Amino acid sequence: MGGLRGRLAAVLILAFAAVTPAAAHVRSESHSVWEINGTAIDLVMTIPTLETRRLTPKGGAPSDAALIAYLTPRVYPTADGQACALLPPVVTLSATAEYRKYDFTFRCPTTRNLRIHAGAFFDLVKSHTHFAQVQNAGTGEFVEQILTSERQTVQVTGGEESRLRQANFLDFIKMGVMHIFTGVDHMSFLLGLVLISRRLKDLMFVVTGFTLGHSLTLALAVTGVIRPHAEYIDALVALTIALIGMENLAVQNRNPAPFALAMGGFLLVMALARLTGHGALPALLLVGAGLFSANYLMVSGKLLDAGRLRLVITLVFGLIHGFGFAASLLSEPLPVERLAELLVGFNVGVEIGQLTLVVGVSLLVVLLSKLKLSLPRPIVVDAGASLLVAVGVYWFVSRSFI
Repeated sequence: MGGLRGRLAAVLILAFAAVTPAAAHVRSESHSVWEINGTAIDLVMTIPTLETRRLTPKGGAPSDAALIAYLTPRVYPTADGQACALLPPVVTLSATAEYRKYDFTFRCPTTRNLRIHAGAFFDLVKSHTHFAQVQNAGTGEFVEQILTSERQTVQVTGGEESRLRQANFLDFIKMGVMHIFTGVDHMSFLLGLVLISRRLKDLMFVVTGFTLGHSLTLALAVTGVIRPHAEYIDALVALTIALIGMENLAVQNRNPAPFALAMGGFLLVMALARLTGHGALPALLLVGAGLFSANYLMVSGKLLDAGRLRLVITLVFGLIHGFGFAASLLSEPLPVERLAELLVGFNVGVEIGQLTLVVGVSLLVVLLSKLKLSLPRPIVVDAGASLLVAVGVYWFVSRSFI
């Protein structure tokens, strides 16, 4: 019992230590939607009201005219190296009390080498993040971009778009494989699935659920049916890693209640922090995640054979990771006429990557056991799961606040 309390204390200390410094500042962000129709470009800029107050010395809300005057020289498209002309007037759109929204219309001299530049607020907050969605009506291409102080301009036509059009099916498969082997968060989650599976049948259940989940949301996101907030998905992927690690500890110690309480309490603290204006994830989402996590840990920790239950749960986790996979593709203009081929190839590559990783780790464990070089399973699970919880909590907090 003393060892259990020690592990729980370490996890809670890490969680609250991560929350404390992060809560000292609020994420600085803005959003834009760019619609390209030939040489005409329409831009809808959305800015949190809290962000606009940075423009006034006393923190009051600036006028629409003052805000438009600030945005105009800092947010614009270019074509073939020339700035596109702004066509007045800039229209103030209806928005909630928490957001200001403006509609800009531009006319470009050509459609070649279109770029978008979003440099607003970086001069005020270096850590500011801008989320841009670009839709090309002529080609049907859709791309999402994250702009930072080091990357305030991105190319949307005439650059990387040709790379995917010229790629073959094997290139799409390679992209999927590399996404697994270069994605530390996805590999960490798969390691958690291996740890939780005592039998080959259990491993088949969890990998099948994960595959079904990420295949579904990858297709929905890339085809434009669902467009989740990228920053939410990154944080939730990290949460799945922490949760699979916590489940390993709960099952290993056969006492899920303390772990369920720790995870639920941690997410409740995050929700309370959001209600006080800190963090980016909605408070309701955090409360829901806390209730789900606590109940799942309680149920899975008491079932003797939870293989089929984990199939359902890993399907849910797969839905989240699928959006993470989609973010890799949506960072580039997608060839609409080859979406089906791209989706199948990329998904096959993801499956090859994850099966290679899972089978490789499983064979390594068997080999070490045969050679009598392996540590007792309880030690391996406790150490591996504790590492997953620590890494998952750190990533979750950093992605929620910074």
